Amino acid sequence: MTRSLEGASVVVIGGSSGIGLATARRAQEAGARVTIVGRDEARLASAREDLGDGVGSFALDVADEGGVAALFDSLDSVDHVVNLAGTHVAGTLADLDTAAMRGPVDNRFWGAIFVCKYAAPKMAAGSITLCTGAGIARPRAGASIVAAAAGGSEVLARAMAQELKPIRVNVIRPGIIDTPLLDRMAGDHRDEMIASQAKRIPVGRIGQPEDIAHAIEFLMTNEFVTGTVLTVDGGHSIA
Repeated sequence: MTRSLEGASVVVIGGSSGIGLATARRAQEAGARVTIVGRDEARLASAREDLGDGVGSFALDVADEGGVAALFDSLDSVDHVVNLAGTHVAGTLADLDTAAMRGPVDNRFWGAIFVCKYAAPKMAAGSITLCTGAGIARPRAGASIVAAAAGGSEVLARAMAQELKPIRVNVIRPGIIDTPLLDRMAGDHRDEMIASQAKRIPVGRIGQPEDIAHAIEFLMTNEFVTGTVLTVDGGHSIA
């Protein structure tokens, strides 16, 4: 059974750009009342202008427990939460500074915990969607910390699907998506990376934010899906 987003309260954490902005736009077009959340006030302001009137915003770092608690305390009720926040650090375990490794763990794992902990009391049902990545299925050298932190949030999601029911808790696992995060990761090699990945992915291209937003809308509206990891990667995990 599916449920419309018309009139629903949707919170998109990491909603000021990329997949988050595309998700917020899709929810808004479906009639939802949308609140976008991000760390950067300027990007939030730009996203609000892009989305138009009626969109709320809240500035926080999802790794800040007090900030997450304040976000949900400011809302009367919530129907759906999408958590897309997450930083990246590259390097081998032996070479990385321990402090640098804490960032992805704090926002990808502890951030997911804080979202579940403080969103649930404001929800009668609805859904929480966490975001990980294709690197969990195919971890590679130099990206172990991000994969491990995101993998922990996938285990958390399955546990929360039991603990928070009837709230549904799912995971979206994107592949390589054309977002500002990809720009930061690839740097000057962006075009080269996109071309090489497009060659090896079965669909012949990397993903666009709208590809993932479409899948997130499915997870929000299909009331028979919970405890599930939905991989949307163009076949990256089988290539």
